[in-house]
Amino acid sequence: MKNLLIPLLFLAALGGPGLGQGSDFPLPLPGNDAVGEVTTTTSRYEDTLSDIARRHGLGYLELSEANPGVDPWLPGEGLEIIIPTRFLLPPGPRKGIVINLAELRLYYYPKGENRVVTYALGIGREGWSTPVGVTRVTGKRPNPSWTPPESIRREHAEQGDALPAVVPPGPENPLGEYAIYLGMPGYLIHGTNKPYGVGMRVSHGCIRLYPEDISRLFPRVPEGTPVRIINEPYKLGWIDGRLYIEAHKPLSEERPDQGIDLSQLNTAIESLPGTEQATIDNDVLMDAVLTHAGYPILIGKRTVR
Repeated sequence: MKNLLIPLLFLAALGGPGLGQGSDFPLPLPGNDAVGEVTTTTSRYEDTLSDIARRHGLGYLELSEANPGVDPWLPGEGLEIIIPTRFLLPPGPRKGIVINLAELRLYYYPKGENRVVTYALGIGREGWSTPVGVTRVTGKRPNPSWTPPESIRREHAEQGDALPAVVPPGPENPLGEYAIYLGMPGYLIHGTNKPYGVGMRVSHGCIRLYPEDISRLFPRVPEGTPVRIINEPYKLGWIDGRLYIEAHKPLSEERPDQGIDLSQLNTAIESLPGTEQATIDNDVLMDAVLTHAGYPILIGKRTVR
C-alpha cells in the first residue's frame, strides 16, 4: 500500500555559488545524513557539460547523469542545468578519507573539526580498476616526479608514445602539482595535467582530483590519515525523518548483461539503521535505481508507531 507523496526536490535560485566555493560543509545534525543542496544554473553558448561541471566542483558523469538528454558538447545557451550538489554521506565511519568509486567522489572528515569536505575524482578505467580496501596516507609531495611502472611504459610504447623512466615535475607530468601517497603500493591521490578526465574512469588506477581541489586538500591531510575505498552505487540516508536514496550507475564491469543486480541495493537498505521502521514506495525506489540521477531522491519515511 502506498501512502507517500513524492515531492519535487528543492532547487535553489539560478546561478548559485556552486560547489567550487562550497565543498566544505558542517556535518549534519544527528539522525541526518545529507550535506549541500541541489541547485540549477543557466548554460552559456560556449559551455560544455565538462565546463559547467568543473565550475561547480562536479565530475562530468555526475552532471551528465543528473541532466539526461542534454548534449554534452553543446548544451546551448539558456538551458537550465541541474547542479547535483546535495550528497548523502557514504556508509561507515565518518573519519579520515572515504572514496566511493561508484560515485566518483572523495569525502574527507578533518579530525576534530566536525566537518566534511568533498571533491569529484577520476579513477582507474576497466582493466586498471582502483581497488577497494582500507589504507592510510603514507606521505605527501609537492611537485612530484613520476616513475611509471613497466606495464604503463610498455602500453605507451605500443601506442608509439615512449615514456622516460622518470617524468620530472612540470606540465607533462600526469600527477600534477601535488601527490598524496597511500599504503597501497602504486596508488596515489594526486592532481592532473588533464583535468577533463576528472569525474570519469580514465586513469591506470590512481585517484585524480582537479588541480584546484588537490591544492586545497593537500595541506589539510596529515600523514597517517586513514583512507577507506568503497564501491557503493546506492547510498541511503535520512533527512529530517524521511528516507532518501542517491543512486549511481554501477561500474561497467559489475553490470549484469541483462536487468540489474539488486544485491548491493538490498545490502544498502538493510545496513542503514531505521529502515526496518520505514514505509518505502518501491515504485519510486526502482525508478531512482534505474535512472541513477546521482542526487538524493525521497523514497520513504519513518512509520509512526
